[in-house]
Amino acid sequence: MPDPRVIKKYPNRRLYDTELSRYITLGDLRKLVLDGDDFEVRDASTSTDITRTVLLQIIAEQEAEGRPLFTTDILTHLIRSYGGSTQDLFTSYLSKSLEMFGQQQELYRSQLGKMASGDAITTFAEITRRNLEIWQDAQRAFMGAGEAPNSGSTDKAPEDPE
Repeated sequence: MPDPRVIKKYPNRRLYDTELSRYITLGDLRKLVLDGDDFEVRDASTSTDITRTVLLQIIAEQEAEGRPLFTTDILTHLIRSYGGSTQDLFTSYLSKSLEMFGQQQELYRSQLGKMASGDAITTFAEITRRNLEIWQDAQRAFMGAGEAPNSGSTDKAPEDPE
């Protein structure tokens, strides 16, 4: 595995991409993340790895515009998770959850791609057929749950045991 791309952060808050030999923005770093490029951000004067701090800055910018990903409740829970005895467990849980979410997204994209490989009308008809089947199954389950099992008894009301 090749070494990660090195981005240097200078005291004037500018980011310098050593691979491209030019200054970049947080938006450029966000694109590197989205593209799956491996990089690390180092403080230019101390060589300290500050990647996490810069990634948090990118998240903060994303949260400030558009629809935020983190609600106030989620952020509150995150803050409460720091320093407690369950911090490592929470970190592991969150990491595995995000990994599984990514795998499910990839599976969904793959299935959608297979379905969409035909023409649009055929794809729409297939989606409609599958949705109708799911709806019918749900209706049968709902209607079946409301029926009392046939015990062979008469229509007479049960007697009070007391």
